[in-house]
Amino acid sequence: MNKPKTAQPPVLKKVELAIERGLYVSRWLMAPFYIGLSLSLLLLLSSFVQELFYYLGKIPDISQSDAILAALSLIDLSLAGNLVLIVIFSGYENFVSKIDTKDDEDQFDWRGNVDFSALKLKLIASIVAISGIHLLKVFMDLQNYDENKVRWMIILHVVFVISGVLLALMDLLASKAKVKK
Repeated sequence: MNKPKTAQPPVLKKVELAIERGLYVSRWLMAPFYIGLSLSLLLLLSSFVQELFYYLGKIPDISQSDAILAALSLIDLSLAGNLVLIVIFSGYENFVSKIDTKDDEDQFDWRGNVDFSALKLKLIASIVAISGIHLLKVFMDLQNYDENKVRWMIILHVVFVISGVLLALMDLLASKAKVKK
C-alpha cells in the first residue's frame, strides 16, 4: 500500500530550503584549505631551491651516486608539488566552484575532468611514485640506514602499491556495475 504524499506546510518548506541553501553555501568553507595548500607549494619550492643550491655547490666534487641522489631528491619534491596541484584544482572544482580561466591556452587538459574516483587514483599513483623514489634514494645510500627501518619502508611501499591496485580494481568494478544498470 502506497500512502499518498502529503504536501509540506509552507513553513517547513522554507526551513528546508534555508537549510539546503546553508549546506550548499558551506562548500566555500573548503576554499581556505585550498588556499593553504597553494601556500604549501612555497614550502616545497623553498625546499627544492635549498636542495638544488646545496648540490650545485658540490658540483666540482660530486660523485655519480650523489648526483643521482640529488636528481631523485629534486624529482621527489617535484612530484609532491604535482600532487598538491592535483588536489587543489580537482578538489576545488569538484567541491567548491569551477575555475574560470576564460579559455586560457595554457589550461590543463585534465582540469574539470578529474572526478573523485580519478582523483583517488591520481593521488595513490603519486604516493606510490614518491614512495618508490624515496625507497630508491635509500637503496642508493643503504649503508646509512638501519635494516629494520628499510624493511618497514619496503612494507609501507608494498602496502601503497597494493592499495592502488585495489582502488583501481574497485573503480573498475563500480564502473562495470554502472554500465549494467
